[in-house]
Amino acid sequence: MEEKLTFRRFDEGDGDGTGLGPGRYDKDVVSHGLSDICPTYVHRTPPCQASCPSGHDIRGWLSIVRGLDRHDGDSSWQEYAFRRLVKSNPFPSVMGRVCPAPCQDGCNRNEVEETVGINAVEQYVGDWALKNKLSFPKPGIDSGKKVAIVGGGCAGLSAAFFLRQKGHACTIFDAYDRLGGMMVFGIPGYRTPREVLDGEINRIIDMGVEVKLNTRVGTDVSVEELERDFDCVFWGIGANSGRTLSIPGSDAPNCVDGMSYLRAYNEGRLKYLDGRVLVIGAGDTAMDVVAVARRIGNVKSTTAKDKPESVILGHTVHDVITVAKRQGGDVWVIYRRPISRAPATQHELDAVVREGVEIHDSLAPLEVVKDDEGRAVALRVVPVEWDDKGEMQVKSGKEFDIECTLIVSATGQIGDYTGIEEFDNGHGLMDADRLFQVANRPGHFVGGDAIKPHLLTTAIGHASIAAEGIDYYLQEQALPHRPKVDSHHFRLLDELRQRKLEPVEYDHEEIWGTDSAAFAIHNYEDRSHAEIASSEKLFLSYFEKEPMIRRVEFDISSENVLNNFEERFTGLTEEKAIEEANRCMTCGLCSECDQCVIYCPEDAISRVKKDVHAMGRYVDTDYSKCVGCHICADVCPCGYIEMGMQYN
Repeated sequence: MEEKLTFRRFDEGDGDGTGLGPGRYDKDVVSHGLSDICPTYVHRTPPCQASCPSGHDIRGWLSIVRGLDRHDGDSSWQEYAFRRLVKSNPFPSVMGRVCPAPCQDGCNRNEVEETVGINAVEQYVGDWALKNKLSFPKPGIDSGKKVAIVGGGCAGLSAAFFLRQKGHACTIFDAYDRLGGMMVFGIPGYRTPREVLDGEINRIIDMGVEVKLNTRVGTDVSVEELERDFDCVFWGIGANSGRTLSIPGSDAPNCVDGMSYLRAYNEGRLKYLDGRVLVIGAGDTAMDVVAVARRIGNVKSTTAKDKPESVILGHTVHDVITVAKRQGGDVWVIYRRPISRAPATQHELDAVVREGVEIHDSLAPLEVVKDDEGRAVALRVVPVEWDDKGEMQVKSGKEFDIECTLIVSATGQIGDYTGIEEFDNGHGLMDADRLFQVANRPGHFVGGDAIKPHLLTTAIGHASIAAEGIDYYLQEQALPHRPKVDSHHFRLLDELRQRKLEPVEYDHEEIWGTDSAAFAIHNYEDRSHAEIASSEKLFLSYFEKEPMIRRVEFDISSENVLNNFEERFTGLTEEKAIEEANRCMTCGLCSECDQCVIYCPEDAISRVKKDVHAMGRYVDTDYSKCVGCHICADVCPCGYIEMGMQYN
């Protein structure tokens, strides 16, 4: 945890004694401590949500976990938090385990000491929901429209979830014998326990989703048939084929791609290796490949049919009996850049190093060296350096060979477009616009890795936006422009409606003084669709330094990694989940801390009555008392108060 110095809102010499720093306002508004600029309450998107590709309301469900937002009904806080969370993410248990958490990278708490452990709390809520058998409600309406979903991975399942909520019938076509896509065939089972994954998949299917397994679109079903039988098509076919090495000799049978390797392992076919494994690349797929290699280890003197490539290519299957002979594997990562620039998360890199993987960086592959039978026996590499411009400089004459028995390429992914070649953009992917419509194909939408291989949560975000686009398309309405900050935003009006506090209908009669009018949400502005609550808008000195409460991590090292298929993390208890959620700073929304009430010198700010209280509506301002001193804005920890309302 990085030690931070004491926070100061302004530097020495800034301001004029009024509490206003230079540049905060574009004109002088204070005279003798008074002004006619009074506070208003401005909702902004928190950076955790803005950094999340699925855009889900992290601040909202954390507020529920910590007891700040309380449900008026009889359900538990866990169920209330779950219902809020899955408005935008139907896989909380899976994402809580495997998402690299860009939300935590964006968390403003990093400016105090370290991020809130969002993933850990999400996993707790998701696991509680599975344990208590929470389900998704079936749609109350039937639109009469049918959508074909091609691919039953994260994108396709998420699209079905969002589309069923809108009342559209959905049929998933998947080429394999089970749903899950990369979640089941790409990510090792010890990272996504199959009972957890199956539970979250089945919850979506139980909404009334039809499933056709072992059915490949383009082979078993044509695109023309889909267009004839359905009103719209969503493509979630992923990018399930790994890119091969583009160097001489890479056609050797024991040069395989990372996706084929992981599929063979996850299907239970690949149970051991037989020598040194070289993994080219240092992304998330590469980390999974090497972690699996260390766990399944080596069996020496295997027959030709039991060579790993024979299993990976689908020619045979390893038998269970030979597994007893496994020994520790010899596993190397070869990366052409410095490992500090690897796309894999730092935690995953640290974990595989502890587990005994060797990292060899700044080495560029040149050629696969083959034996007389055409099998790879070594990888020829050359050391490289990278200059300040990011250009690679080869150290000519320094080439050398690294002996190996298997080379796994983990340098990128592409899709398989057999039978649907017209959708291939020439790079093994599909082209789409900002609303995820397939280019020049009306009625076709796409999401997930088929557009650009990225995170599972990215696929969820694509599916959410595409589902909205499909809904507009099916209603023959023009697709709307997306907001600048495109997320599942908190809406104060929804909070008020939930508590039967929504404004009354406006009768359009002339009125003076909307601060007391029952038809208006007074003194509130929603900028969440355009602005993010940056740390500069927060009063960071308010927050005490509290280190993150981490999930207990199983101590896996090079000595005990062999045959170790346990989860790395043990989930938080209820008590610890609440304690960690309490570290959230509620950026961009009221945290009900009473700072403005305490420090207002004119007693102009007061709490609203309990019977009209809602999340985001905790205090009100009496403008007949307010002198515009700006103190409330300066002491607001969350950046929720903005001086901007003119009062005369």
